[in-house]
Amino acid sequence: MKNRIAFLLALLFVLTLKVPLEADWKSDWEKGVEAARKEGRLNLYVGRYGQAALLEEFTKEYPEIKLVTVNGTGDQLATRILTEARAGKVLADLYSGGPNSNLILYRGKVLEPIKSAFILPEVLDESKWYERRHAFTDPERQFVFVYVVLPSTRGLAYNSNFASPKEFNSYWDLTRPKWKGKIVSQRPTETGLSVHLQFYYYNPELGPEFMRRLFGATDMTFGDRRTITDWLAAGKFAICHGCRQIEKAKSQGLPVDDFDTGAWKEGQPLSTGGGSIGLIKGGPHPNATRVFINWFLSRKGQTALQKSNDLYGELPPNSRRMDIPKDMLPPENRLVEGRKYLDVSRPEFDDVAPALKLVKEIMAAREQR
Repeated sequence: MKNRIAFLLALLFVLTLKVPLEADWKSDWEKGVEAARKEGRLNLYVGRYGQAALLEEFTKEYPEIKLVTVNGTGDQLATRILTEARAGKVLADLYSGGPNSNLILYRGKVLEPIKSAFILPEVLDESKWYERRHAFTDPERQFVFVYVVLPSTRGLAYNSNFASPKEFNSYWDLTRPKWKGKIVSQRPTETGLSVHLQFYYYNPELGPEFMRRLFGATDMTFGDRRTITDWLAAGKFAICHGCRQIEKAKSQGLPVDDFDTGAWKEGQPLSTGGGSIGLIKGGPHPNATRVFINWFLSRKGQTALQKSNDLYGELPPNSRRMDIPKDMLPPENRLVEGRKYLDVSRPEFDDVAPALKLVKEIMAAREQR
């Protein structure tokens, strides 16, 4: 009897707390939305998409908030934001793009902790996200929020007239003497291969020795993205590292395809793509920014993200929210249960500088031969 009374008293205590707490966040949200409508504007600096369909979804719900986008590459926008901040004229409210450019802003001390802007319980609830946690790529895990998780199924392709996927179950198979002089690649010191470099460098089954073998001992040929895909399709090379639009070339009847590297024993990198977001310190429209952040990271916003291919120009991205449907995604962008992944958004893997330094040394040694 005493236990039952204690239980009922505890339940009553929880219920009396729940109502005020719920009222608090709802009141905070309603006041924020009203203040955002009065501000009437949000300046979003964004890497790869402008007036995309998913952004139009926000303006449908909040037509009083004018969404102004400033577009460019990650480096361009990060430089612009830093320049504006140092001149004492902060114009950007929010930056969305690749985590490397967001980390430039973090190191430049122009970001605020983005979690301070979270209001909606469904955004605050970490159990709804991949690995039941919020993903931050900055060392303090407060500033650069990652909202995309992409298995990097692309970037290694083959010409089916000269290579068979059955011959490969490890990345080390690429370094076999059979493929010497038969691999073409995007130059690794240029942008576009960062995820692969991070995966190779930090993967305990690969590491620096694999990178030396792959880039330094296979007589690899280098070219730009478009050229190397054409060379692979024409049969000039058997394997391509960094090729793009292989699916499009395959649909045209060309003998090319992507390797299913997820089945290889060392696993597969998880990429963030352009999917990270940072809150600019001292932005001119703080209330509109908070409203957008909460909408964008909600189920509704992340579902809109997954329906859009404007973010990457090729395929819809996979949101880290796990409580939204994934059947709309192409198979290659879905996570596979039981598959080994290395998430390069984690702070312990996110620094590409050591891998880039090593690959520059390898390339310099090649040129001296």
